[in-house]
Amino acid sequence: MYKFLLSFIISASFLLPAKAQVITGADRTAEYLPLLKGKRVALLVNQTATIGNTHLVDSLLKLKVNIIKIFSPEHGFRGKADAGEKVGNSKDAATGLTIVSLYGKHRKADANDLKDVDILIFDIQDVGTRFYTYISSLQELMESAGENNKPLIVLDRPNPNGHYVDGPVLDTALRSFVGMQPIPIVHGLTVGEYAKLLNGEKWLKNGVQCKLTVITCKQYDHHTYYELPVKPSPNLPNMAAIYLYPSTCLFEGTALSLGRGTDLPFQVFGSPEFPKNLYSFTPHSTEGAKEPPLKDVTCYGYNLTGTPAESRAKMNNQVQLKWLIQAYQLFPNKDKFFISSFNRLAGNTTLQQQIKQGLSEAAIRQSWEPALSHFKTIRKKYLLYAE
Repeated sequence: MYKFLLSFIISASFLLPAKAQVITGADRTAEYLPLLKGKRVALLVNQTATIGNTHLVDSLLKLKVNIIKIFSPEHGFRGKADAGEKVGNSKDAATGLTIVSLYGKHRKADANDLKDVDILIFDIQDVGTRFYTYISSLQELMESAGENNKPLIVLDRPNPNGHYVDGPVLDTALRSFVGMQPIPIVHGLTVGEYAKLLNGEKWLKNGVQCKLTVITCKQYDHHTYYELPVKPSPNLPNMAAIYLYPSTCLFEGTALSLGRGTDLPFQVFGSPEFPKNLYSFTPHSTEGAKEPPLKDVTCYGYNLTGTPAESRAKMNNQVQLKWLIQAYQLFPNKDKFFISSFNRLAGNTTLQQQIKQGLSEAAIRQSWEPALSHFKTIRKKYLLYAE
Protein backbone atom coordinates (compact mmCIF):
# COMPACT_ATOMS: atom_id res chain seq x y z
CA MET A 1 0.00 0.00 0.00
CA TYR A 2 2.82 2.39 0.93
CA LYS A 3 4.62 1.68 -2.36
CA PHE A 4 1.41 2.32 -4.29
CA LEU A 5 0.86 5.67 -2.58
CA LEU A 6 4.48 6.68 -3.12
CA SER A 7 4.32 5.83 -6.82
CA PHE A 8 1.02 7.73 -7.14
CA ILE A 9 2.52 10.82 -5.51
CA ILE A 10 5.62 10.65 -7.70
CA SER A 11 3.57 10.23 -10.90
CA ALA A 12 1.15 13.03 -9.90
CA SER A 13 4.05 15.41 -9.39
CA PHE A 14 4.82 15.22 -13.09
CA LEU A 15 1.39 16.57 -14.06
CA LEU A 16 2.66 20.13 -13.55
CA PRO A 17 5.92 21.66 -14.75
CA ALA A 18 8.63 21.83 -12.13
CA LYS A 19 8.02 24.59 -9.62
CA ALA A 20 10.86 27.07 -9.92
CA GLN A 21 12.03 29.55 -7.31
CA VAL A 22 10.86 32.56 -9.28
CA ILE A 23 12.41 35.92 -8.40
CA THR A 24 9.79 38.58 -9.09
CA GLY A 25 10.49 42.10 -10.29
CA ALA A 26 9.67 43.45 -6.82
CA ASP A 27 12.27 41.12 -5.29
CA ARG A 28 15.01 42.68 -7.42
CA THR A 29 15.34 45.89 -5.40
CA ALA A 30 18.94 46.50 -6.49
CA GLU A 31 17.64 46.99 -10.05
CA TYR A 32 15.12 49.73 -9.29
CA LEU A 33 16.10 51.44 -6.02
CA PRO A 34 18.66 53.63 -7.85
CA LEU A 35 15.79 54.88 -10.06
CA LEU A 36 13.87 56.01 -6.95
CA LYS A 37 16.69 57.82 -5.18
CA GLY A 38 15.72 61.41 -4.38
CA LYS A 39 12.35 60.96 -6.12
CA ARG A 40 8.79 61.40 -4.90
CA VAL A 41 7.18 58.03 -5.56
CA ALA A 42 3.56 56.91 -6.08
CA LEU A 43 2.55 53.28 -6.44
CA LEU A 44 -0.45 51.56 -8.03
CA VAL A 45 -0.56 48.39 -5.93
CA ASN A 46 -2.82 46.05 -4.01
CA GLN A 47 -2.36 43.18 -1.55
CA THR A 48 -0.34 41.15 -4.10
CA ALA A 49 2.56 43.64 -4.16
CA THR A 50 4.94 41.86 -1.81
CA ILE A 51 8.60 41.17 -1.27
CA GLY A 52 8.57 37.84 0.52
CA ASN A 53 5.89 38.13 3.19
CA THR A 54 6.14 41.93 3.46
CA HIS A 55 4.09 44.42 1.47
CA LEU A 56 6.10 46.38 -1.10
CA VAL A 57 5.05 49.69 0.47
CA ASP A 58 6.37 48.63 3.89
CA SER A 59 9.60 47.31 2.37
CA LEU A 60 10.27 50.51 0.41
CA LEU A 61 9.53 52.72 3.41
CA LYS A 62 12.10 50.76 5.43
CA LEU A 63 14.54 51.35 2.56
CA LYS A 64 13.90 55.13 2.95
CA VAL A 65 12.03 55.50 -0.35
CA ASN A 66 9.98 58.71 -0.33
CA ILE A 67 6.46 57.37 -1.01
CA ILE A 68 3.99 60.23 -1.51
CA LYS A 69 0.78 58.28 -2.10
CA ILE A 70 -0.78 54.98 -3.07
CA PHE A 71 -3.17 54.40 -5.96
CA SER A 72 -5.54 51.44 -5.66
CA PRO A 73 -7.33 49.36 -8.35
CA GLU A 74 -10.59 47.35 -8.34
CA HIS A 75 -11.07 45.56 -4.99
CA GLY A 76 -9.05 48.27 -3.22
CA PHE A 77 -5.56 48.50 -1.72
CA ARG A 78 -6.12 45.54 0.61
CA GLY A 79 -8.10 43.53 -1.96
CA LYS A 80 -11.25 43.13 0.14
CA ALA A 81 -13.90 44.94 -1.92
CA ASP A 82 -16.45 43.19 -4.13
CA ALA A 83 -16.09 43.11 -7.91
CA GLY A 84 -17.45 46.42 -9.15
CA GLU A 85 -17.81 47.87 -5.65
CA LYS A 86 -17.15 51.60 -5.37
CA VAL A 87 -13.98 52.22 -3.36
CA GLY A 88 -13.35 55.76 -2.17
CA ASN A 89 -10.16 57.57 -1.23
CA SER A 90 -8.84 56.86 2.25
CA LYS A 91 -5.74 56.71 4.42
CA ASP A 92 -3.78 53.52 5.04
CA ALA A 93 -4.03 52.79 8.76
CA ALA A 94 -0.61 51.13 8.86
CA THR A 95 1.43 53.90 7.20
CA GLY A 96 -0.80 57.00 7.19
CA LEU A 97 -0.31 57.31 3.43
CA THR A 98 -3.10 58.71 1.27
CA ILE A 99 -4.82 56.08 -0.88
CA VAL A 100 -6.35 57.40 -4.11
CA SER A 101 -8.85 54.98 -5.65
CA LEU A 102 -8.50 54.52 -9.40
CA TYR A 103 -11.71 52.56 -9.75
CA GLY A 104 -15.21 53.86 -10.37
CA LYS A 105 -15.73 57.35 -11.78
CA HIS A 106 -12.11 58.40 -11.15
CA ARG A 107 -10.27 55.58 -12.92
CA LYS A 108 -7.40 57.61 -14.27
CA ALA A 109 -4.80 59.60 -12.32
CA ASP A 110 -4.98 63.23 -13.46
CA ALA A 111 -2.51 66.13 -13.39
CA ASN A 112 -3.63 67.07 -9.89
CA ASP A 113 -3.00 63.51 -8.63
CA LEU A 114 0.48 63.53 -10.14
CA LYS A 115 1.63 67.12 -9.47
CA ASP A 116 3.65 66.07 -6.39
CA VAL A 117 4.93 62.81 -7.96
CA ASP A 118 8.22 62.28 -9.82
CA ILE A 119 7.95 58.57 -10.67
CA LEU A 120 5.30 55.84 -10.68
CA ILE A 121 5.44 52.12 -9.83
CA PHE A 122 2.94 49.45 -10.90
CA ASP A 123 3.03 46.13 -9.06
CA ILE A 124 -0.12 43.99 -9.20
CA GLN A 125 -0.39 40.23 -9.72
CA ASP A 126 -2.43 39.52 -12.85
CA VAL A 127 -3.96 36.22 -14.01
CA GLY A 128 -3.61 36.68 -17.75
CA THR A 129 -7.15 37.29 -19.01
CA ARG A 130 -8.60 40.19 -20.97
CA PHE A 131 -11.50 40.74 -18.57
CA TYR A 132 -9.42 40.79 -15.37
CA THR A 133 -9.34 44.55 -14.86
CA TYR A 134 -5.81 45.06 -13.57
CA ILE A 135 -4.45 45.36 -17.13
CA SER A 136 -7.07 48.04 -17.80
CA SER A 137 -5.79 49.91 -14.74
CA LEU A 138 -2.25 49.46 -16.07
CA GLN A 139 -3.22 50.97 -19.42
CA GLU A 140 -4.81 54.02 -17.82
CA LEU A 141 -1.80 54.52 -15.53
CA MET A 142 0.50 54.36 -18.57
CA GLU A 143 -1.66 56.97 -20.31
CA SER A 144 -1.55 59.21 -17.23
CA ALA A 145 2.23 58.78 -17.02
CA GLY A 146 2.69 59.58 -20.72
CA GLU A 147 0.36 62.60 -20.69
CA ASN A 148 2.03 64.04 -17.59
CA ASN A 149 5.62 63.13 -18.50
CA LYS A 150 6.15 60.82 -15.50
CA PRO A 151 8.30 57.71 -15.84
CA LEU A 152 6.69 54.39 -14.91
CA ILE A 153 8.36 51.28 -13.49
CA VAL A 154 6.48 47.98 -13.87
CA LEU A 155 7.64 45.36 -11.38
CA ASP A 156 6.83 42.21 -13.31
CA ARG A 157 5.26 39.04 -11.95
CA PRO A 158 4.57 35.64 -13.56
CA ASN A 159 1.36 35.04 -15.45
CA PRO A 160 -0.17 31.80 -14.09
CA ASN A 161 -2.07 31.42 -17.38
CA GLY A 162 0.89 32.53 -19.48
CA HIS A 163 1.46 29.11 -21.06
CA TYR A 164 -1.17 29.50 -23.80
CA VAL A 165 -3.05 32.06 -25.91
CA ASP A 166 -6.70 31.48 -26.81
CA GLY A 167 -10.21 32.83 -27.15
CA PRO A 168 -12.01 35.34 -29.34
CA VAL A 169 -10.18 38.61 -29.98
CA LEU A 170 -12.09 41.67 -28.72
CA ASP A 171 -14.18 43.55 -31.26
CA THR A 172 -13.20 47.12 -30.35
CA ALA A 173 -16.81 48.26 -30.80
CA LEU A 174 -17.32 46.53 -27.42
CA ARG A 175 -14.51 48.27 -25.54
CA SER A 176 -15.12 48.48 -21.79
CA PHE A 177 -13.14 48.21 -18.57
CA VAL A 178 -13.35 44.40 -18.93
CA GLY A 179 -11.84 44.61 -22.40
CA MET A 180 -9.99 47.64 -23.73
CA GLN A 181 -7.85 46.24 -26.54
CA PRO A 182 -8.12 43.76 -29.46
CA ILE A 183 -6.64 40.84 -27.54
CA PRO A 184 -8.03 37.33 -26.91
CA ILE A 185 -9.50 36.18 -23.60
CA VAL A 186 -6.16 34.54 -22.70
CA HIS A 187 -3.35 36.79 -23.91
CA GLY A 188 -0.29 34.87 -22.66
CA LEU A 189 1.63 37.95 -21.49
CA THR A 190 2.96 39.13 -18.16
CA VAL A 191 1.98 42.68 -17.19
CA GLY A 192 5.48 43.82 -18.17
CA GLU A 193 5.14 42.29 -21.62
CA TYR A 194 1.63 43.71 -21.97
CA ALA A 195 2.89 47.19 -21.05
CA LYS A 196 5.53 46.91 -23.78
CA LEU A 197 2.83 45.84 -26.26
CA LEU A 198 0.62 48.84 -25.37
CA ASN A 199 3.54 51.20 -25.97
CA GLY A 200 4.87 49.39 -29.02
CA GLU A 201 1.55 49.08 -30.85
CA LYS A 202 0.65 52.70 -29.95
CA TRP A 203 -2.56 51.47 -28.33
CA LEU A 204 -2.50 54.08 -25.58
CA LYS A 205 -4.96 56.96 -25.96
CA ASN A 206 -3.96 59.34 -28.77
CA GLY A 207 -0.84 57.21 -29.35
CA VAL A 208 0.85 58.67 -26.27
CA GLN A 209 4.10 56.99 -25.26
CA CYS A 210 4.92 56.06 -21.69
CA LYS A 211 8.53 56.24 -20.46
CA LEU A 212 8.52 52.62 -19.34
CA THR A 213 10.97 50.48 -17.40
CA VAL A 214 10.12 46.82 -16.79
CA ILE A 215 11.95 45.03 -13.99
CA THR A 216 11.73 41.44 -15.18
CA CYS A 217 11.36 38.22 -13.22
CA LYS A 218 14.27 35.81 -12.97
CA GLN A 219 14.06 32.01 -13.27
CA TYR A 220 10.76 32.27 -15.10
CA ASP A 221 9.52 31.36 -18.56
CA HIS A 222 6.02 30.98 -19.97
CA HIS A 223 5.76 27.35 -18.90
CA THR A 224 7.01 27.79 -15.34
CA TYR A 225 4.52 26.58 -12.75
CA TYR A 226 4.05 29.46 -10.34
CA GLU A 227 1.74 29.19 -7.36
CA LEU A 228 0.51 32.64 -6.39
CA PRO A 229 1.54 33.43 -2.79
CA VAL A 230 -1.37 35.88 -2.27
CA LYS A 231 -4.86 35.54 -3.76
CA PRO A 232 -5.13 38.19 -6.49
CA SER A 233 -8.77 39.09 -5.73
CA PRO A 234 -11.42 37.93 -3.25
CA ASN A 235 -13.05 35.42 -5.59
CA LEU A 236 -9.89 33.78 -6.94
CA PRO A 237 -8.88 32.02 -3.73
CA ASN A 238 -6.72 29.20 -5.13
CA MET A 239 -4.93 27.91 -8.22
CA ALA A 240 -7.92 25.82 -9.33
CA ALA A 241 -10.03 28.99 -9.57
CA ILE A 242 -7.22 30.82 -11.39
CA TYR A 243 -6.84 28.08 -14.01
CA LEU A 244 -10.61 27.68 -14.56
CA TYR A 245 -11.31 31.43 -14.57
CA PRO A 246 -10.73 32.09 -18.32
CA SER A 247 -13.65 29.76 -19.08
CA THR A 248 -15.92 30.06 -16.06
CA CYS A 249 -15.87 33.88 -16.02
CA LEU A 250 -18.18 33.75 -19.05
CA PHE A 251 -20.91 32.57 -16.65
CA GLU A 252 -20.83 36.10 -15.20
CA GLY A 253 -22.78 37.05 -18.33
CA THR A 254 -25.55 34.51 -17.69
CA ALA A 255 -28.42 33.93 -15.25
CA LEU A 256 -26.36 31.26 -13.44
CA SER A 257 -24.28 31.38 -10.28
CA LEU A 258 -20.61 30.60 -10.70
CA GLY A 259 -20.03 30.17 -7.01
CA ARG A 260 -19.56 33.72 -5.77
CA GLY A 261 -20.61 33.58 -2.11
CA THR A 262 -19.36 29.99 -1.69
CA ASP A 263 -15.99 28.42 -0.94
CA LEU A 264 -15.59 27.59 -4.64
CA PRO A 265 -16.01 30.77 -6.72
CA PHE A 266 -15.28 30.27 -10.44
CA GLN A 267 -15.06 26.52 -9.76
CA VAL A 268 -18.77 25.64 -9.70
CA PHE A 269 -21.74 26.73 -11.77
CA GLY A 270 -25.43 26.10 -11.43
CA SER A 271 -29.01 27.30 -11.26
CA PRO A 272 -32.12 26.57 -9.21
CA GLU A 273 -33.66 25.65 -12.60
CA PHE A 274 -31.32 22.69 -13.16
CA PRO A 275 -32.17 19.08 -12.17
CA LYS A 276 -32.04 18.57 -8.42
CA ASN A 277 -29.95 15.40 -8.65
CA LEU A 278 -26.88 17.47 -9.66
CA TYR A 279 -24.22 18.93 -7.35
CA SER A 280 -25.85 21.50 -5.07
CA PHE A 281 -24.55 24.71 -3.51
CA THR A 282 -26.05 27.84 -1.96
CA PRO A 283 -24.41 31.28 -2.35
CA HIS A 284 -24.40 33.45 0.78
CA SER A 285 -23.13 36.95 1.53
CA THR A 286 -19.37 36.76 2.14
CA GLU A 287 -16.43 39.15 2.20
CA GLY A 288 -15.78 40.02 -1.43
CA ALA A 289 -19.26 38.81 -2.46
CA LYS A 290 -21.74 40.71 -0.33
CA GLU A 291 -24.61 40.35 -2.82
CA PRO A 292 -23.74 37.34 -4.98
CA PRO A 293 -26.08 36.25 -7.78
CA LEU A 294 -28.80 33.90 -6.49
CA LYS A 295 -27.92 34.73 -2.88
CA ASP A 296 -29.44 32.25 -0.39
CA VAL A 297 -30.96 30.21 -3.23
CA THR A 298 -30.00 26.55 -3.60
CA CYS A 299 -28.43 25.95 -7.02
CA TYR A 300 -27.85 22.67 -8.82
CA GLY A 301 -25.06 22.16 -11.30
CA TYR A 302 -21.44 21.11 -11.57
CA ASN A 303 -18.28 21.22 -9.48
CA LEU A 304 -15.18 21.58 -11.68
CA THR A 305 -12.61 22.08 -8.95
CA GLY A 306 -9.68 19.82 -8.22
CA THR A 307 -5.99 20.01 -7.54
CA PRO A 308 -4.03 22.66 -9.46
CA ALA A 309 -2.78 19.92 -11.80
CA GLU A 310 -6.29 18.59 -12.43
CA SER A 311 -7.72 22.06 -13.03
CA ARG A 312 -4.92 23.01 -15.40
CA ALA A 313 -5.39 19.73 -17.27
CA LYS A 314 -9.16 20.35 -17.60
CA MET A 315 -8.42 23.58 -19.44
CA ASN A 316 -6.16 21.72 -21.92
CA ASN A 317 -4.43 24.99 -22.90
CA GLN A 318 -7.58 26.53 -24.34
CA VAL A 319 -10.72 28.40 -23.37
CA GLN A 320 -13.30 25.68 -22.74
CA LEU A 321 -16.78 26.37 -24.09
CA LYS A 322 -18.26 22.94 -23.33
CA TRP A 323 -19.47 23.93 -19.85
CA LEU A 324 -21.22 27.04 -21.17
CA ILE A 325 -22.81 25.12 -24.05
CA GLN A 326 -23.91 22.35 -21.68
CA ALA A 327 -25.46 24.87 -19.28
CA TYR A 328 -27.34 26.63 -22.11
CA GLN A 329 -28.74 23.34 -23.35
CA LEU A 330 -29.87 22.41 -19.83
CA PHE A 331 -31.40 25.79 -18.96
CA PRO A 332 -35.20 25.67 -19.44
CA ASN A 333 -35.91 29.34 -20.30
CA LYS A 334 -33.29 29.96 -22.96
CA ASP A 335 -34.41 33.55 -23.58
CA LYS A 336 -33.32 34.38 -20.02
CA PHE A 337 -29.95 32.54 -20.06
CA PHE A 338 -27.73 35.38 -21.33
CA ILE A 339 -27.68 38.78 -19.64
CA SER A 340 -26.47 42.14 -20.95
CA SER A 341 -22.85 41.80 -19.80
CA PHE A 342 -22.16 38.60 -21.76
CA ASN A 343 -21.06 40.25 -25.01
CA ARG A 344 -18.59 42.52 -23.19
CA LEU A 345 -17.01 39.48 -21.53
CA ALA A 346 -16.96 37.44 -24.74
CA GLY A 347 -15.57 40.43 -26.63
CA ASN A 348 -18.03 40.03 -29.48
CA THR A 349 -21.73 39.68 -30.30
CA THR A 350 -21.28 36.41 -32.18
CA LEU A 351 -20.44 33.92 -29.40
CA GLN A 352 -23.88 34.30 -27.84
CA GLN A 353 -25.53 33.80 -31.25
CA GLN A 354 -23.33 30.79 -32.06
CA ILE A 355 -24.35 29.06 -28.82
CA LYS A 356 -28.03 29.84 -29.44
CA GLN A 357 -27.71 28.39 -32.96
CA GLY A 358 -26.24 25.16 -31.58
CA LEU A 359 -22.83 25.44 -33.26
CA SER A 360 -20.22 22.97 -32.07
CA GLU A 361 -17.29 24.08 -29.96
CA ALA A 362 -14.97 23.24 -32.87
CA ALA A 363 -16.95 25.44 -35.27
CA ILE A 364 -16.98 28.32 -32.80
CA ARG A 365 -13.25 28.01 -32.22
CA GLN A 366 -12.63 28.09 -35.96
CA SER A 367 -14.41 31.45 -36.15
CA TRP A 368 -11.77 32.96 -33.87
CA GLU A 369 -9.25 32.72 -36.70
CA PRO A 370 -7.50 34.59 -38.31
CA ALA A 371 -7.70 37.30 -35.62
CA LEU A 372 -6.21 34.96 -33.01
CA SER A 373 -3.24 34.06 -35.20
CA HIS A 374 -2.70 37.73 -35.98
CA PHE A 375 -2.56 38.56 -32.27
CA LYS A 376 -0.08 35.74 -31.66
CA THR A 377 2.20 37.31 -34.27
CA ILE A 378 1.98 40.73 -32.58
CA ARG A 379 2.54 39.17 -29.14
CA LYS A 380 5.86 37.58 -30.11
CA LYS A 381 7.46 41.01 -30.59
CA TYR A 382 7.06 41.86 -26.91
CA LEU A 383 8.01 38.63 -25.13
CA LEU A 384 10.54 39.06 -22.34
CA TYR A 385 10.61 35.37 -21.39
CA ALA A 386 11.11 32.13 -23.33
CA GLU A 387 8.10 30.11 -24.42
